[in-house]
Amino acid sequence: MQITLQVNGEVKTCPVRTLLPQFLEQLGLNPRLVVVEYNREILHRQYWETTTLIEGDVLEIVTIVGGG
Repeated sequence: MQITLQVNGEVKTCPVRTLLPQFLEQLGLNPRLVVVEYNREILHRQYWETTTLIEGDVLEIVTIVGGG
């Protein structure tokens, strides 16, 4: 069974009971190099492992880019 969420303005799906770090990996992102806004609030990394995505969640994911 799949749920639908909004990620950076696009509709995405994932399996029910997917944890945030698993979802980031499914998107091909390195969890150590992104910042996540979860339902309009920055979600501190300490809560990622216990954050289970649910139907209708809204995520904004920003990738950290190094350089100068």
